[in-house]
Amino acid sequence: MSAALKEALRARALEEGFSGLGVCRPDAIPEAAARLEAFVAAGRHGQMGWMAERMGWRGNPAALWPEARSVIMLAEVYTPVQDPMAVTMMRDKGAISVYARNRDYHDVVKKRLKRLGRWLIEMAGGEIKVFVDTAPVMEKPLAAAAGLGWQGKHTNLLSRDLGNWFFLGAIFTTLDLPADAPARDHCGSCTACLSACPTDAFPAPYQLDARRCISYLTIEHAGPVDPALRPALGNRIYGCDDCLAACPWNKFAAQAREVKYAARADLVAPDLAVLAGFDDAGFRAHFSGSPIKRIGRDRFLRNVLYAIGNSGDRALAEVARRHLDDPDEAVADAACWAVSRLE
Repeated sequence: MSAALKEALRARALEEGFSGLGVCRPDAIPEAAARLEAFVAAGRHGQMGWMAERMGWRGNPAALWPEARSVIMLAEVYTPVQDPMAVTMMRDKGAISVYARNRDYHDVVKKRLKRLGRWLIEMAGGEIKVFVDTAPVMEKPLAAAAGLGWQGKHTNLLSRDLGNWFFLGAIFTTLDLPADAPARDHCGSCTACLSACPTDAFPAPYQLDARRCISYLTIEHAGPVDPALRPALGNRIYGCDDCLAACPWNKFAAQAREVKYAARADLVAPDLAVLAGFDDAGFRAHFSGSPIKRIGRDRFLRNVLYAIGNSGDRALAEVARRHLDDPDEAVADAACWAVSRLE
């Protein structure tokens, strides 16, 4: 019965719009705790203190909900239609990570997970909890254990069938479902993702130092960014896709099915001058429903000003000069840096 239920669940997941499903046990990643401890001990988590604070749950999914018998991992593809790297060559434009060019994936994936979970309860009973990147759950190791793919040398999950442009969601359940075989690593000798990183954020294959990662620096890091790293940010103002875009397995990437992931036209290559003009209300209105909204106007403007400083466009110096007296110290510092670079 459990095998038939799992196949019915897989079919239902595909109907809901997911691209893949795998199952593992809550104790399927015994090595994760030690790897996380080493990552935090080395300080590579930067300002993400929540990683250290909730390390026990994150390193041991069984401790998060002891009653859970199975972890259902789901993949949802957001493969871009446009070349994600094209905008990085447009120095007067802002480069926004592909996943953030429309609706917040947390909301979209969580609603789909809840619908799938309700169906599972109706079919077989039991209890569930759903997670999408906001709880102390190590989705990538769990997804690898569930056979959805493997963690590549860039530490992100990738798949022979899906590429590496996909979100992950988890359903913990008290039901006992058959586990899938873990995925095998197929990176081989390829180092394309490591070579693509503008800030050398990978100390070694399969290791990431978040303190040098552009996604971390533009989203999670508060305050000024190390001046030595600012030139390497280029025009990336929210996240970074370089290591994902470099992966050769993307030639097999599946197409995104969710229209809410299709890029808004105004977020594919927005003008830096326009973005720098937003006050707090304008910022919130423009990015309503977007994951960008959560970093706030000040951090976003800081990023835009770094991009202006890297643009080489002296006409943008006046735009930066307007923010020299900004109440936020990081914004004012970024404006000063941008002006000095352009003049």
